[in-house]
Amino acid sequence: MSEFLPQQKYQVRFDVGFAGFQALAGDADVIILADALPAVGDTEPATPLGEHLVIVADLGNPVRVAEWVLARQSEKADRFSVAVIAVGEQRRDGSPRPAVEDFLLAGEVIDELSRLGIDHCSPEAAAPSAGFLGLHRALRHLVSASETAVALGVAGRGDEVRAAIDLARLHTATDAARQSAEIRCVREFRFPA
Repeated sequence: MSEFLPQQKYQVRFDVGFAGFQALAGDADVIILADALPAVGDTEPATPLGEHLVIVADLGNPVRVAEWVLARQSEKADRFSVAVIAVGEQRRDGSPRPAVEDFLLAGEVIDELSRLGIDHCSPEAAAPSAGFLGLHRALRHLVSASETAVALGVAGRGDEVRAAIDLARLHTATDAARQSAEIRCVREFRFPA
């Protein structure tokens, strides 16, 4: 019996965490890992990502990520399927925890893809995009007040939160700042457990 994959018919798809990566990676041309803040518990080993084309979105590069995807679609001269994964975090007991900052970042990436015409989104992808659109004016505040940011601050890593938020400020400031944002392809990634 074949596995039912309801998002497969859509060009832009969304899921959460490593399980979401596994669910959507198989037939995606690119997987975008939305990771707004560094992991609170960096003890997990990095997971090899196989032969998948995987890039990382952060608060400074959503526009560049979308432009990069559009360029790859042009090179392919065909529809380019995109899986956007909100990385998420980990609870103290080791179980996965959704991270609002990653959800909003994923929504921003999906919104930027739509702005460029890559807009055949699954309902799962439409929801974070709508969340971002409704909350984008408060993005920096929401990220700084998130559970992950508070935990990083308690751990003495508040400077990492401020640096991430500064990236968000820069990417909205000027075209030059957006153009200089880095696209990072990865072969392995440290997913929260």
